[in-house]
Amino acid sequence: MSEQSTDLRESVRARYAASALQVTAGGTAGCGPEPAEADENFGPSPYTADDRAALPAGALAASLGCGAPNAAADLHEGDRVLDLGSGGGIDVLLSARRVGPGGKAYGLDMTEEMLALALANAAQAGATNVEFLKGAIEAIPLPAATIDVVISNCVINLSTDKAAVFAETFRVLKSGGRIAVSDVVADDTLTPAQRAERGDHAGCIAGTLSFAEYRQGLQAAGFTGVEITPTRAVADGMHSATIRAVKPTAETATVPEAATCCGVTACCTPGEETQTPATSPAAAKAAAGCRCGD
Repeated sequence: MSEQSTDLRESVRARYAASALQVTAGGTAGCGPEPAEADENFGPSPYTADDRAALPAGALAASLGCGAPNAAADLHEGDRVLDLGSGGGIDVLLSARRVGPGGKAYGLDMTEEMLALALANAAQAGATNVEFLKGAIEAIPLPAATIDVVISNCVINLSTDKAAVFAETFRVLKSGGRIAVSDVVADDTLTPAQRAERGDHAGCIAGTLSFAEYRQGLQAAGFTGVEITPTRAVADGMHSATIRAVKPTAETATVPEAATCCGVTACCTPGEETQTPATSPAAAKAAAGCRCGD
């Protein structure tokens, strides 16, 4: 990891650690530049009144997202769900209620303070089918092919290695698994410098991908059926959006869109190559669980 990436990650960790401590002390937190109570773009407003009423006050106060991904995830009884960057646990707790006692909701976060807050919120909610894990979303501490649905709420934009996030998400999903993510996405016409003019990295703005970049990143990891639906503007040329995609089953895993899969270009052709010279295309595809059609 470069020094700049390390500095950005530390700035994110420090901001959200401070937010967790603020909530623990009785305040509120937010992802955007304004306090949560004054920021209509980030916080608990996308959740329904019924969902908000069912949550501990600490989970609502710690809401840092730009959407309600569990509502878009089409969760079913018995599903195993993973929330990337779970924060105070709001989406984990809502998902746990939807998947029932036969399912399980995992939350992954790198911030000790947020994990402590999430555990307290889960105890207050009486949730028994949840588990919170410490770790980075670029290196998910779960086995391959064990998760039915991956959700995330305004967190992937904070990563300095989004390709790794997409690859790890693909790895942990079962065949036919899906993602339902809320995130900030930029218009394709905005350069990275123009995005940075609209807000900082830790504030969920500077690190955003464009619509095309998000789609290409998911397709390169092996996902199909990518849908990116903007929901509302959060800055000039930048939008909160719902992103959905599917990990294809073995029967449907033919040559993916744009002839890329699992980090391999010209996938399933004689000219296929990996982005990492030390790794063969066959090894890259085997590690990611995708293959060419028969």
